[in-house]
This record gives sequence, C-alpha cells and structure tokens, in this order.
Amino acid sequence: MSYETVLVEVKEGVGVITLNRPKVMNALNQTLTRELGEVIDVLENAEEVGCIIITGGDKVFAAGADINEMKDLTFPQLYMANFPYIQRDCWRAIDEARKPIIAAVAGFALGGGCEMVMACDFIIAGETAKFGQPEVTIGTIPGAGGTQRLTKAVGKAKAMEMCLSGRMMDAAEAERSGLVSRIVPVEELAETAFKTARKIASNSRPVVYMVKESVNMAVDASLRDGLAFERRNFASSFAFEDCKEGMTAFAEKRKPDFKHR
Repeated sequence: MSYETVLVEVKEGVGVITLNRPKVMNALNQTLTRELGEVIDVLENAEEVGCIIITGGDKVFAAGADINEMKDLTFPQLYMANFPYIQRDCWRAIDEARKPIIAAVAGFALGGGCEMVMACDFIIAGETAKFGQPEVTIGTIPGAGGTQRLTKAVGKAKAMEMCLSGRMMDAAEAERSGLVSRIVPVEELAETAFKTARKIASNSRPVVYMVKESVNMAVDASLRDGLAFERRNFASSFAFEDCKEGMTAFAEKRKPDFKHR
C-alpha cells in the first residue's frame, strides 16, 4: 500500500500506520484524513491483522488541523459538504472499526490530533507527549469530538479549563487524569505499542471484538444496561470454538491455538 501522507506496515498480525507530513508536524489535511480512513478500512478487512496502531513517530503525533487549508472555508461549504474534516474519512473509520486501535503518541497531539488519539481505543504516551484543544485561541471550537471525548476522559473541570484556555496537558497529567493508559520513554514507545498490539492480535478475534464492544458500552450506558450487555456477551462467547480451545488449553497448561471462530 502506497500513500502520500501515511506510511503503512503489517507484521505479526499488527497494522502500523504512521502519519507522514513531517514538514508541517503532521498537520491534518483532507488528503491525510482521507488516506488514513482508506488505510483503516483496508486493515479492518485484512484477515491477517488483529490490531492497529496509529502513530506520528517519535517527534510529534499531529499538531492539529492544517489551518492554511481551512482558513478560507465558509459555513455553507462545511455544512453542505457534511463537515468533511469532522464526519467522514478517518473519523468514521476509527469510530466504526471493530479491531482495536492503539494511539502511540510522542510530542504534540493538539486540536484534531488530540481528537484523533481520543477516538482510538486507548493511548500509550511517550514522556514527551502533550495533549490539548487550542481551537479557542484561533477563534473556533473543537469540531471532531474534542469537547465531548475530553470531558468523558478527564471530567468537566479539566476539559472546560483546557478548551476555554487552550492549555496543554503533559503526559504525566494525562496519565493521572485517565486520558492515557500508560507512559513509556520515547525510545521505547514504538516497541511497547507494537508488543501490546501483538498481544491483542494473538487473542481470539471475535472475543476481542466482544471485549471492545462491552467496554465501549460502559461509556454511554447505565450500569444496569452495561451489566446486562456484558452478561449476554459472556454467555455468547461460549458459542465460539476459541472459548472451548482457550479453556481446554488452560486446563492442559499449554498455549491456546485460536482459530478466530
């Protein structure tokens, strides 16, 4: 797969996508978001891929949207085009992906970059990572989930302060606040994310899908509804051959041989 703004590699069951506009700190333009969406769709349908990583490399994730491309847009253009930066392409692909998507973040993840990593299933951060929604400082607001996902992740007080002031959150604060799953040295970020993705990809794929669906249900559902959903998925997992194989392998003290069915 060859693209203008992203690099793609598939190995050991993991699809690694690297944003590739280094001269503009991986600023998100329509080409990048379109290509990223296309790549995610390809990996989502690739039988050999069980988990996806999105990264910007060890310097920067994405410093935000490409303002030079956006600055002359009008409301009618955005509205009639169905808000191309917001509702389509990579945002739809990330939201609809059944395979887990890990964001591996070093350096700035600001504006659309922060919204992108928050749309992923979880974030592994390098020590240099900085997160923020600075849109208010250029006269607009977050438009791809920034006010919504940040509030769900870190709570109203921090989200309100960050969105109103444009203040950035460093990796340590992001971990304390629940925005990222863990922090690692930058030089270990790629390998840590890959090992985590490879471990996920080695599990039974339909069961991984169930886990992702169940955790996502907890975000929006009441506890009662979430528990009912979890119980149904738990019972349903016993219909998979992989469930029988996993339990048998555990009893026999061997590694399971999952067939993803």
